[in-house]
Amino acid sequence: MTPSATASTGRRRLLGTALLGAGLLPSAGARAQSYPSGPIRIVIGFGPGGLADLTARLVGEQLSQRLGQQVVVDNRPGAGGAVAARLGATAPPDGQTLMILSTGNAINKSLFKSLPYDPVADFTAISALVSFDLLLLTGAESALRSVPDVLAAGRGGRSLAIGTISPGSTQNLAAEWLRVAAGLDATVIPYRTTPEVLTAAQRGDVQLAFESYAAARGALEGGQVRAIASTGEQRSQLLPELPTLREAGLTDYAVTGWNGLFAPARTPASIIALLNGHLREILAMPAMRARLLALGVEPAPNTPAEMASLLQRDIATWAQVIERAAIERQ
Repeated sequence: MTPSATASTGRRRLLGTALLGAGLLPSAGARAQSYPSGPIRIVIGFGPGGLADLTARLVGEQLSQRLGQQVVVDNRPGAGGAVAARLGATAPPDGQTLMILSTGNAINKSLFKSLPYDPVADFTAISALVSFDLLLLTGAESALRSVPDVLAAGRGGRSLAIGTISPGSTQNLAAEWLRVAAGLDATVIPYRTTPEVLTAAQRGDVQLAFESYAAARGALEGGQVRAIASTGEQRSQLLPELPTLREAGLTDYAVTGWNGLFAPARTPASIIALLNGHLREILAMPAMRARLLALGVEPAPNTPAEMASLLQRDIATWAQVIERAAIERQ
């Protein structure tokens, strides 16, 4: 750099400092007060009608009322969520574009050889929105009625078939984790859709299945399948009478899915704090809690630091599961 260029750069920095001191450049507080400057877009890597989509729309409606701007959900399914995540990661860091990340993004960090985004480096966490456990299911007429029954069958020379949706899904890897952690003689069989999984369990084509309560509720209430256990660290608010796999002795096993709201990296902290405060209040509203529980998910607001820690912890957990289960990276 030439002396004249150095001097010019120095003058610009001094001018910027002077303007900021004089209140002529926007401070972090001013940016928060002027935010949002237009419609807010929430990018989501799933199609319309799913849990993540419905949650985003419910929360977005409340955010719109509080912020005085339209909140639009932009569904971009495809490539395991990579299309949406890349779009969110490369958006300007001004809070006008937000992103729903999920357990699947934590899994994909190790499941894929490469991704067009980094779920940690490219995003700033705002808050978790909802969480949900999975259920270990069996057909209504199955002789397997408890976790001890499953362990005895899978360790006693009987090969078990466990049905899940597509390879690499949370349900699929939860089944692989159970197989390895419990030492079961079992084969995990992926199906294209949840109805196919539930039908296979009902007919006895598979002895076990993993699915969320929201997805399986109709079959549970209709008596086609029966829940044996849930996968969370604690019993679910939705099925408090159902024991967890941890209670059955698998003390290191816990799977809890989540959806969280993120912003592009380098989004001002004042905007993150503003959005986090609104989300915590929205998710604490009795009417919102009731609507989310009716969908089969539990409101789960947290701080930005807690959400960032949850993402990193899940990335590490699923990396270990993928390695232990010898799952080939895609």
